Amino acid sequence: MNRIVYPVVAVIAAFAVGAIVVLLIGDDPILTYELLIGSALSWPDGIGYTLFYATPLIFTGLAVAVAFRCGLLNIGAEGQLYIAAFVTAWAGITFANLPALILVPLCCLAAIGSGAVWGGIPGVLKAKFGAHEVIVTIMMNFIAVAIASYFTQYHYREAGDPIMQTVEIGENAHIARLGAFVPGLPKRIPLSIAFLLALLACAAVYALLWKTKWGYAIRATGSNPSAAEYGGINTGAQIVLAMAISGGLAGMVAIGDVLGYRYRYYEGFSVGYGFTGIAVALLGRNHPVGVLLSALLFAALIRGGLFVDIFTDKVSKDLVLVLQAVVILFVAAEALFKRPLGMLKRSKAQ
Repeated sequence: MNRIVYPVVAVIAAFAVGAIVVLLIGDDPILTYELLIGSALSWPDGIGYTLFYATPLIFTGLAVAVAFRCGLLNIGAEGQLYIAAFVTAWAGITFANLPALILVPLCCLAAIGSGAVWGGIPGVLKAKFGAHEVIVTIMMNFIAVAIASYFTQYHYREAGDPIMQTVEIGENAHIARLGAFVPGLPKRIPLSIAFLLALLACAAVYALLWKTKWGYAIRATGSNPSAAEYGGINTGAQIVLAMAISGGLAGMVAIGDVLGYRYRYYEGFSVGYGFTGIAVALLGRNHPVGVLLSALLFAALIRGGLFVDIFTDKVSKDLVLVLQAVVILFVAAEALFKRPLGMLKRSKAQ
């Protein structure tokens, strides 16, 4: 029960702190939160864009959560999704003449596979040589962006294009937007079936971690590596596996962005999805259901922040960053709530 209570209390406390900040700068916190939350829940644009923003955060939140469950901190989801985006675009360009039934799965496999390889490298270095995954993944973020930029600039960029982006992928590589199936949802909203894949990924990660022997081995390694080894688990293999799965999940961001939105690799397409995924996983307690709910919250803040910036006198969309930061601080400082909540429970029991 506490796994649910503490994150909820942290969010409520963060919103309270945000209200105080709004008051201090001389604006109306009620109006601000009406804009922040109401604009994210309006139909169809509010909900459509909130789910669109949530899609990459679900993937990166799951990626970080899987690594956490193995006792690892994957700071490299940003690099993994960048390399996956370029490889996905490359597949969509190179094999553009293939029929959609082959090309779309091929591009999806390219996204997952390239992300898994990029995530597996620091896993191997950790397992074989003891290299710290935090340092390695941070360094590999820069390498991923540099590699994608080089090949885009010199091999896949349209001549004369001032934007650092590849040419468009083949039309057969495009995936459908949900507006084609959901009544009342305009096709202009870039919410695609990648969101449905994100939901499936949540279910798959839950099944993997809690319903399979491989998931048990990953969690055992994260809980106590020495005990896991004593019990016959190859902890090195679990580290590589967890990092590869983590990278593959991060790479799935490319499915939504490249195949369902921009239809090309675009440098700068990620607004820190890989790093925000750390906060999503932290608030979601590294559980797929928690990651889903946390991603929806962060996406709602992103969507609502645009309207707060436009329709309030003194509050900017930076309030969203303040709220995110305070939520993370309160979740990390769980001890702040343990004592008062414990006292409340004891008083009710008496």
